[in-house]
Amino acid sequence: MANTGARLSAQLPRLVGLRPAGDGLPVRLSNRTYAGTRNTPMGELGFDQPLLWVVIGLLAWGLVMVYSASIALPDNPRFANYASTHFAVRHAIFIAIGLIAALATFQFPMKTWERMAPWLFAAALLLLVLVLLPFIGKGVNGARRWFSLGIISFQPSELAKLTVLLYAADYMVRKMEVKERFFAAVAPMAVALAVVGMLLLAEPDMGAFMVIVVIAMGILFLGGVNARMFFLIGLVVVAAFSAMVMMSEWRRERIFAYLDPWSEQYALGKGYQLSHSLIAFGRGEIFGVGLGGSVEKLHWLPEAHTDFLLAVVGEEFGLIGVLIVIGLFLWLIRRIMHIGRQAIALDQVFSGLVAQGVGLWIGFQAFINIGVNLGALPTKGLTLPLMSYGGSAILLELVGLAIVLRVDYENRMMMKGGRS
Repeated sequence: MANTGARLSAQLPRLVGLRPAGDGLPVRLSNRTYAGTRNTPMGELGFDQPLLWVVIGLLAWGLVMVYSASIALPDNPRFANYASTHFAVRHAIFIAIGLIAALATFQFPMKTWERMAPWLFAAALLLLVLVLLPFIGKGVNGARRWFSLGIISFQPSELAKLTVLLYAADYMVRKMEVKERFFAAVAPMAVALAVVGMLLLAEPDMGAFMVIVVIAMGILFLGGVNARMFFLIGLVVVAAFSAMVMMSEWRRERIFAYLDPWSEQYALGKGYQLSHSLIAFGRGEIFGVGLGGSVEKLHWLPEAHTDFLLAVVGEEFGLIGVLIVIGLFLWLIRRIMHIGRQAIALDQVFSGLVAQGVGLWIGFQAFINIGVNLGALPTKGLTLPLMSYGGSAILLELVGLAIVLRVDYENRMMMKGGRS
């Protein structure tokens, strides 16, 4: 084992084209150099086992919390025909389907994903168009975001997150030589995002569009787009989202309700979810009221098993439980970003950008959901990754994480002297 480590240390500078800095793994993306990332130990199974176990832990905890948060829903006339285990069983089925899809995804080398990226993006665009058609898409509460597939529904905006990620990484690899020129490097990607944005806002699904914009912009930045251009794009995006909020009365109402959810005007309207989410956290205090002891899930807090699952975690497990959830997500994102940097160090730029894109996706969506539940951000319909109820989200998140594990597997194969 010691001899293997010595050979690895000797080969890395030649593979990367840089002199090693201390004990860290040097990472280079074009003319930008990063140093100080630590080598990931290579296990016998050839992939990052701690990352896998954290994902499984979040899935298992999420399943328990979905059951706890939804157990009383059959008391509501809307769900009178459902069993108390209805949502938990469906969530378990979604997880099982997601794990099977993830296992299949892991079998495909990253070269295949790179080759298929434009086609997958085109397929996602087609689905976003089809879901808007009245005789194909399924409408719920004024939104048309789902395909009805018998016992389950599929949300194409979740697929769009993954395909935009793959397309943006492939795009940056193809545009690497012109990345310093704004129109040559950024304008085509901006047009693609504008098309996706128009389709998502027509559903409407502004939350998914926000996540997709952050993923694309993050990959552009990590891919080496000029920093001044990046911040200019950021200002344009912020201005665009601000204009969308100002031009939509119900979006403005959400902002005002977020600023004062306890006011007489909003307490029973737009601020209702937020106010009851805060009550749930308040009841939980430090150690919580115990698993199953939540009162807010008893028809006080709407969407307790989806968008506001963390509020139930806070009520039943207290501040300690919330901090554990946040800590697990921080560790998970840090690990994913490290795998991406390691791939770039091995000149696998597409693989590295894809892995880091998945980190941005999971991290930003978790940040928004946690912020919304805690009242730090305006209410937005985004689920907590890997934990909240939602078949399409769980499926695509597990597929994305399987791709990250594939990137890590190929990194280890290369460092062992094999081929990816």
